[in-house]
Amino acid sequence: MSTTQSERLRELLEPLVSSQGLDLEELAVDSVGRKRVLRVVVDSDTGADLDRIADVSRALSAKLDETDAMGEGEYTLEVGTPGAERALTEHRHYVRAVDRLVRFQLAEGGELVARILEVDDEGLDLEVPGVKGRKATSRRLLFPEIDKARVQVEFNRKDSKDSKDEKEEEA
Repeated sequence: MSTTQSERLRELLEPLVSSQGLDLEELAVDSVGRKRVLRVVVDSDTGADLDRIADVSRALSAKLDETDAMGEGEYTLEVGTPGAERALTEHRHYVRAVDRLVRFQLAEGGELVARILEVDDEGLDLEVPGVKGRKATSRRLLFPEIDKARVQVEFNRKDSKDSKDEKEEEA
């Protein structure tokens, strides 16, 4: 997708997405065979359920139908949320990832896997999991120290709320 088309689509669609209480995270036009697919990724601090996705999808579709932003020819509109292992690129992404495990590529080289505890304007307070029976440690990481960051999927983590509920049931 050309930068000009990308900018035009963003200018056209972002106000609609914002009016639904969501952030426009990504926008891409891909060719799939002879058809084109417009992929729009939205999110918010409280997440986006299926009803909100459907509402914004209808609004975007109507707006695109009344303009020539996608040009001639057929296209498919796909609206969704970021994947489970989303890249963190904006301050709001880090805020939304509080209490999540994240893999950091450090600017000076190396890698760190840690849980985000708090986010402020300068950086992150982290909990680095202990290895081989050792206790977790705290660490401060400033934004300039981060080259890349990606949320990690955890399959076996007990939610602290769930653990608390189970202990209350046992009592």
